[in-house]
Amino acid sequence: MTLEELQEIKAGEELAKSQKKKSLHVCVAAGCMSQNADGVVKALQEKLREKNLEKEVEVKGVGCMGLCAAGPLVSVEPDNRMFQEISPANAHLVTDNLEIGKRTTNDLPSDSPFFTRQVKIVTENCGVINPEKIEEYIAADGYLALYAVLHDMEPAEVVQNMIKSGLRGRGGGGYPTGLKWSTVSKAAGQKKYVICNADEGDPGAFMDRSVLESDPHRILEGMAIAAYAIGADEGFIYVRAEYPLAISRLKTAIKQAERKGVLGSTIFGTTFNFSVSIRLGAGAFVCGEETALIASIEGGRGTPRPRPPYPAESGLWGKPTLINNVETFANVAPIIRKGAEWYSSIGTESSKGTKVFALAGQVVNTGLIEVPMGMSLREIIFEIGGGIPGGRKFKAVQTGGPSGGCIPEEFLDIRVDYESLTKLGSIMGSGGMIVMDENSNMVDVARYFMEFCMSESCGKCVPCRVGTAQIYDLLTRFAEKQATESDLVLLEELCDVVKNTSLCGLGQSAPNPVLSTLKYFRHEYLERIQAEVI
Repeated sequence: MTLEELQEIKAGEELAKSQKKKSLHVCVAAGCMSQNADGVVKALQEKLREKNLEKEVEVKGVGCMGLCAAGPLVSVEPDNRMFQEISPANAHLVTDNLEIGKRTTNDLPSDSPFFTRQVKIVTENCGVINPEKIEEYIAADGYLALYAVLHDMEPAEVVQNMIKSGLRGRGGGGYPTGLKWSTVSKAAGQKKYVICNADEGDPGAFMDRSVLESDPHRILEGMAIAAYAIGADEGFIYVRAEYPLAISRLKTAIKQAERKGVLGSTIFGTTFNFSVSIRLGAGAFVCGEETALIASIEGGRGTPRPRPPYPAESGLWGKPTLINNVETFANVAPIIRKGAEWYSSIGTESSKGTKVFALAGQVVNTGLIEVPMGMSLREIIFEIGGGIPGGRKFKAVQTGGPSGGCIPEEFLDIRVDYESLTKLGSIMGSGGMIVMDENSNMVDVARYFMEFCMSESCGKCVPCRVGTAQIYDLLTRFAEKQATESDLVLLEELCDVVKNTSLCGLGQSAPNPVLSTLKYFRHEYLERIQAEVI
């Protein structure tokens, strides 16, 4: 593959696009596919044939458009028009009303804050390109960043670009990406690895799945750039087996990239070699932790190990290993193409760029969103999210998955960045955001997430194995209104022990939902305490 060949592919795609008056984009990500989106594609093609419009209008399966609550979605390009809740039975609403000005009850307003308030970097191709066609990714400037680093940049320059961009790991910890790359690049050893952590296990989270289903080549390009920067020639994508569509599209993308010569040997005519393999996880939440993930890839039981040494020094099979998650790698190519200064101009002083969230729970517009760091919770929930359904009152929002904290109404105007959420007793996490209304009981919420953490504990360390079970038992006593004041004291003490003595991040963060609800909704615990018998 040469630069000229990339440009030829892009020109060919642009020519083919220009020969069609309109294009009907049908979301074929998992959410819409579960509602027969593939049947919608076939129905639209049939309706166009009946109208003799198949040569003028193209029907194309694309990735996630974001507004999952209204799926299956169909967008009409270049009209910037979108139809919601389309099925094979009502697909004629789209083909019968293609003319500008003819609207139906299934039209979505183009000026909806759900779309206008977002800033798309990671998801810029989602809903635009066919995820199973590498030519469309190339037409969207795909693999140009990889070509640029291989021909115009030294590995150290790539690392410096990541440092200057201010990108922080989107997997939950928020560790500076450039610093991690720098550490691995300086580690001794000829053999190094790159791992993409796609083991997304948070309840209510679907960010990584959507990106993998919608734009898999972006992840491959980001991994290849990282491999060049640190001196690796082999990579692994560790993805949950529960994501069959993402896995299928990743396999297709890897095969296509190898055929085009953007993965494999002598990439773009250079001496750089890089191959990527997929490893399937069996659904263990703890395997999202770096060292547990490594153990699983190696064929062992997925349990964490003490650190140091860190994976950057001794990771997969004892070799220096770079691990970033899906969203982190998805940011890499745009940073190379547009510059570190461009990326660092977005967001806040300490939290640069955008963040992808899975907005779920008691909110009107559930779905996938991408917003600049620093946007307030109120803007996300009430403008982009459309507020609470049924006119009910907002009560709390949990960020960061089962290990995140529950944030009450008084902090709705807080900026969403790493430091601000931590101060409130929550975390950014990988990007789950679950909204709760006035009907939610926070003791039950804390108990639900503690049950999840208890069942997902690997059992290796006593504080997590025993502590989460004891906390769950105490929360059950509160839920059944059998708790005493001494139980409340013990609950807080146990949370402190588990948080400060557990081996890995699962146990260290498991008490967060309990601690945050004790802090902001303590009265709900007190209401469930019965008087002690002396």
